[in-house]
Amino acid sequence: MRAMEHGWRSRSAWWLAWALLTAAGGVWLARAELARLHEDFDTDGRIVHRLLSQQVVQYDAVLATLALLAPAADGPRPEQRLPAISPAILHVIRRDRDRPWPDGPHADALTQAEARSRTLRRAEVAAPDLPQGRYLLVLAAEPTSFALAIDLAATIPWRDWPMDPRQSPVRVRVEQGNRAYTVQPGRAGDGPWTFAFRKTLAAQSQPFDVVAQRSVGWAELPWARIVGWGLAVALALATLHAWLRQRTARRRAEELLRLGQAARLNTLGELGAGLAHELNQPLTAVLANAQAARRLLDDEPPELDAARDAMTQAAAQARRAAEVVGRLRRLVDQPRGPADLQPVALQEVAHGALYLLEPERQRRGVAVHEAEPPASVKVQADPVALEQIVHNLLVNALQALEAAPSDRRRLSIETGIDGKTGWLAVADSGPGIAPEALPRVFEPFFSTREGGLGLGLSLCESLAEQMGGTLVAGRSSALGGARFELRLPLAAGSGA
Repeated sequence: MRAMEHGWRSRSAWWLAWALLTAAGGVWLARAELARLHEDFDTDGRIVHRLLSQQVVQYDAVLATLALLAPAADGPRPEQRLPAISPAILHVIRRDRDRPWPDGPHADALTQAEARSRTLRRAEVAAPDLPQGRYLLVLAAEPTSFALAIDLAATIPWRDWPMDPRQSPVRVRVEQGNRAYTVQPGRAGDGPWTFAFRKTLAAQSQPFDVVAQRSVGWAELPWARIVGWGLAVALALATLHAWLRQRTARRRAEELLRLGQAARLNTLGELGAGLAHELNQPLTAVLANAQAARRLLDDEPPELDAARDAMTQAAAQARRAAEVVGRLRRLVDQPRGPADLQPVALQEVAHGALYLLEPERQRRGVAVHEAEPPASVKVQADPVALEQIVHNLLVNALQALEAAPSDRRRLSIETGIDGKTGWLAVADSGPGIAPEALPRVFEPFFSTREGGLGLGLSLCESLAEQMGGTLVAGRSSALGGARFELRLPLAAGSGA
């Protein structure tokens, strides 16, 4: 099941990569959006603070102007026209020398604020009622002290206000201690992100804090851009996956072409050897008969010279044919000698062959089971010849499984060590090999498959023998089909 597990792991890896990249991009986009919202919030908070500070500073200037002019108590009262000029000033209260503040609910507060103003030499707040947006601002002066009744609601310069007070999510308040006047309600929420701004107005006489607060919820994150990023990542990964699959398919095709070329060369050698074997006997008989005829012709009574010459030419042609066949065999038969052998891991060869045949395995719906040995099995072999043997055995197994029901197509690959020999076994759940055909499976030109040349297993056996190993066929006791076992000498240092 290694190949199927590898496929699932590969798909899971792509999905995991998409999820991680999408999450990373989404977090980056969300953080960028939160940073932008926070920057806008801070900018709006500074603008609000500046606008309100400008307004309250004007009240200090108004009081200073009134104290400087000090209209006579029995004369005209020009200060009473201020509410018509500045709606934020509700009315003006004055206390002339040696007179008390007018009777009212705030007389004592005005007296205390005047005393503080005289000591600090600045205006002071009296009787603040922030929930209602009202407070008195008192300035002690000679001969007349003045107080302004100020309306905070009318103080707000809405024309220059940086936010829409009806739709903005930012809550703005003017606070003093635990009392506050709500300038802008904002939208109440318990989002996971909260921005806060607090700064005291730039007027020592009116130490109110401008407090702004905003809560950002999940719905305000840039979901459209996050989804777009996820789709872009998916498209990029799909393109990369398609390119990698195309490159993998090209490499697999190149590897199969290489194995095919080696197989064709070895098959040509096997075919040449078979032809040499098949033609050598009749050519030897022709040669022997021709020589016998020549001797008979040389006996008395002598035969015609023409017959003798004909037999001589036949013998010469027979020798020439034998030489040609021998030369062909020497040309195509390239035995592997000890110089070509090197340590090769059987598991790596099996994995490589399965990788090349993965499309064929999936097309036939064959489940593969690989039994891992405790240690790597390294044998002394020719890598190309060993790859060709394993490739041929797997191809034969896949072809045999076409006759098995689709839900019972199983293929097993096992490796192990037996003494000084490493072995690799390929078994399938196909119909197996008939008992009468089993002794002949390695014969050249013998095949149980329709249209087969019968040279594949013969070639594999020859290659195994050239590497000092063996290849045997039998019946699988576990899967019920055919089982082929390749045995090769262990390489030096291979684990026992």
